[in-house]
Amino acid sequence: METLPANSRPTTSRAMTTNLVEEAKRLAGIRAVSEHFDPSARYVGIGSGTTIIYVVEAIKEVIKQRNITNNIQFVPTGYQSRQVIVDAGLTPIAFDSLPDGVMLEVAFDGADEVDEELNCIKGGGACLFQEKLVATRAKKFVCVADYRKNQSRLLTSWPSVPIEVAPMAARTVITALRALGSPATKVRSGILAKAGPLKTDQDFFIVDAPFKPLLTASDVRNGQDGSGKDGVWDIETLCQKIKMISGVLEVGLFVGKNGYETQAEGGQGGQKPVAAYFGMADGSVEVRRARPGTSLDNV
Repeated sequence: METLPANSRPTTSRAMTTNLVEEAKRLAGIRAVSEHFDPSARYVGIGSGTTIIYVVEAIKEVIKQRNITNNIQFVPTGYQSRQVIVDAGLTPIAFDSLPDGVMLEVAFDGADEVDEELNCIKGGGACLFQEKLVATRAKKFVCVADYRKNQSRLLTSWPSVPIEVAPMAARTVITALRALGSPATKVRSGILAKAGPLKTDQDFFIVDAPFKPLLTASDVRNGQDGSGKDGVWDIETLCQKIKMISGVLEVGLFVGKNGYETQAEGGQGGQKPVAAYFGMADGSVEVRRARPGTSLDNV
């Protein structure tokens, strides 16, 4: 049996892992689109990141196979998202060009981490503000990810909460976040550190704030203290605290109600997905669904 040279093994292993992850994303995208893309929809939200490329490919294939001729318009969550839409030959429309009162039929997007109650961390790609705008304008937000993003609690694997802040307020926000229990908070650098901080599409900074793993609503109901004592927070309380800091535009925690729940109360969309599709390492797709009420259905 031929043995690979020692110095080639890590590279081969990384390539195999990358291929496995990309295939997992692709399969999750196909499954999510097959179950949630309505060819009669007028408006569809398209999120940011690498996984969403497979979602758009799957949508394009459905349109081609079914010979759909109605002009579906796709709402991007940032520059990269818009380019993916355009490159696929689909029609983009800016969020602020949507007619008043119109809701998106569905918004597809990825996540950096998803917990067992479908709370999400988003913002690794620095598009969290527009992603939240689009998610909350949709009847349903559907999350598509690979197996690495599926965790029982947020901040288990993903290291920090992304926060979009006004540049002039960055130091003030960092001081406030440290007081909340995140001493390692820092402004995210661009690809080249010497070029300065990364800028969002709004020309804002991203501040990354590490915290201990976040408690869920069920943890709090079961008696755990998420008030910030000893640096332990529950998701909704921490999100509210951060959002109240002057200079913060948006927080990369997608929490609270999903679209089903919000519409049942007479509102529009919700921050949380109604379902999350995880492409698994074995080629299967695990689906975590929120019913129109509050219970979760794991498939």
